[in-house]
Amino acid sequence: MPACSIETPAGFGGLFRRKTTMYLGETAGLTLGKATRDAFGETLCELGGKRPEIVTVDADVGNSTRTEPFALEHPGRAFNVGIAESNMVSIAGGLAACGKIPVVASFACFLLDNAFDQIRMSVAFPEMNVKLVGSHAGISIGEDGPSQMGIEDVALACSLPGVTVVVPSDAACTAAATRAVIEHQGPTYLRVGRGKVADIYTDGIEFELGKAITLRDGGHATIIANGLMVAGALDAAATLAEEGHDVRVLDMHTVKPVDEAAVAAAARETGAIVVAEEHLHHGGLGSVVAQTAAALAPVPMEFVDVGDVYAESGDPAGLLEKYGLTSERIVEAVRRVVGRK
Repeated sequence: MPACSIETPAGFGGLFRRKTTMYLGETAGLTLGKATRDAFGETLCELGGKRPEIVTVDADVGNSTRTEPFALEHPGRAFNVGIAESNMVSIAGGLAACGKIPVVASFACFLLDNAFDQIRMSVAFPEMNVKLVGSHAGISIGEDGPSQMGIEDVALACSLPGVTVVVPSDAACTAAATRAVIEHQGPTYLRVGRGKVADIYTDGIEFELGKAITLRDGGHATIIANGLMVAGALDAAATLAEEGHDVRVLDMHTVKPVDEAAVAAAARETGAIVVAEEHLHHGGLGSVVAQTAAALAPVPMEFVDVGDVYAESGDPAGLLEKYGLTSERIVEAVRRVVGRK
């Protein structure tokens, strides 16, 4: 395998296909690309050759989180602490105190849920320059089940003062986000996923932390999304366009700090907002956008998310369907919210 390259197991992308052979983004004409965890791992390995201060700290899942290529290229800068997430985070805080840029990667639920107190006391409170990366986020990991589904992670990360929270939508966005969080001085949380997702951007994406990307303009309503739901938002916008609804789509890749100007403009110019995310109903992007809109420009809003429930083990496509993380549900939400303008 060439240096810094990652190969996803054959057929894995098919897990995101529904029984109708559709995937999020296909209605909008997008092609299925690589997983965001793959893009993170490749970019990290690339940056490792340029930034000797970057180190990785793992909890025995580097093959899954895609930090393994970095470890193979730079074995003296990769630390595997075993299945001990709390120790992993504390060690990273110490490395940051010594001037290193530690990238701490594990499954989102293991990292944010298991090691929250250590993140709070060893990273957020002392404002350490630690880069937290939560892989296998959301219910789309499928058969691994609820014990490994990070669906509270964005809320937990956003609750920590000074922590920048980023949820990229595709491979190019993830590569840009990885570079941005490494350059950013201060603690960050980057959320990536297991399965292949639709390609939304080219490699020339213009990415800035805290700055939303307008993917489609419109005046009837705005869909604000992140992660894999951005592709679903574009699908929904394409469907709604056929009904005569001109809908704006924003990729709100940075949940914290959120792009307040983009939210306010969407509210004032389109009069209605739908937020779509692969996260629990409370504490994620929807909560942040609602809080922002309420303060700056209150408008009718709807939310497409996992809800207030834990999912179960199942194939990813079936779980996304069951819990309403589909373009159809976004379309329905837009219809409702436009009716309340």
